[in-house]
Amino acid sequence: MVSELQFLPFALPEIGDEEIAAVAQALQSGWVTTGPQTKFFEQRFTEYLGGNVESLAVNSATAGLHLALEALGVGPGDEVITTTLTFTATAEVVRYLGADPVFVDIDSSTLNIDIDQIRSSITPRTKVIMPVHYGGLTCDMTAILRLAKDHNLKVVEDAAHALPSTWKGQLVGTLESDATVFSFYANKTMTTGEGGMVVTKQPEIAKRMRVMRLHGMNRDAFDRFVSKTPAWYYEVIAPGFKYNLTDIAAALGIEQLKKLSGFLEKRQVLANRYNELLDELPLILPPMPTGNDVHAWHLYVIRLDASVKKSRDNVIQGLSNLGIGTSVHYVPLHRHPYWRDRYSLTNEMFPCADSAYRSMLSIPLYTKMTFGDQDRVIAALREVLR
Repeated sequence: MVSELQFLPFALPEIGDEEIAAVAQALQSGWVTTGPQTKFFEQRFTEYLGGNVESLAVNSATAGLHLALEALGVGPGDEVITTTLTFTATAEVVRYLGADPVFVDIDSSTLNIDIDQIRSSITPRTKVIMPVHYGGLTCDMTAILRLAKDHNLKVVEDAAHALPSTWKGQLVGTLESDATVFSFYANKTMTTGEGGMVVTKQPEIAKRMRVMRLHGMNRDAFDRFVSKTPAWYYEVIAPGFKYNLTDIAAALGIEQLKKLSGFLEKRQVLANRYNELLDELPLILPPMPTGNDVHAWHLYVIRLDASVKKSRDNVIQGLSNLGIGTSVHYVPLHRHPYWRDRYSLTNEMFPCADSAYRSMLSIPLYTKMTFGDQDRVIAALREVLR
């Protein structure tokens, strides 16, 4: 067995002196909740995307998805179509609003949502299509947006994995979707510890989300508290939420955003090296983007070839015994008791996602990895699979 010190984790954030200094400065400023750093982070994020969008910082991508659906008027009786191969947050926000998620299968080659299944799942109750850019590979947004337009539906992109992915040369977040939501969780392509960003091109949606982000108040708390004249009065115009991001987290995000292009380059180098050095093994490697589009490489997900005699779980245990951390993305939602029982879902209803799940595992890919770390992963896979 491998000692804890020798264990190679599945993911590790890269936090530098710049981030530490920025967080310390935020702490010393006396303004630690939502304030000037959060506003600056939103501004910088909008500038990074370069599109005509408004950016709202939130305390999680889950919060961002909830705000986006609420702003679009999703409620009881509505349906939101999404993939079964995602984290439960994608679907749970639909239930927060009393609506129903409709789960569809994936394309077995891309692991992204199956467009034909979206089409066949549209009913008079359908209000939103919510694609998930799995692992950092963008869904076919041309087809999804065309479907939405043809059926007068809204589109909210779950882009928790997809910063800075592109589709047809455009950054995710600048397409014609109604809203796009990014995650800054600890293992994402950049981090604020916990946090996220929701972006939209539609001012009315942004206005509603901004109100609902902080208790449904019609005035920004930061503006009230820094006003040079008495400005204590506000009105609650809706039963809102507590979804604001702190200045401490925003300060971290500002510095991480500066490094995002470098982070992407490191992930691309590591992913390309995996592609080259794992090619000889009995594995199905992650799909590549089409044309010159950018894959964010949040995850590097491998699938065991049918010729492998060991189970996926045995491979994971074997790698762990050799000091290699892994994960599985994801146990599909149709296998979880709540979703399975509430909507009478079976494994047979999702053959592609279920087959992929039984053979998939995510191996370490993060910017602090060295080639030596990566060589350990590759050597361990060779040993376990032989």
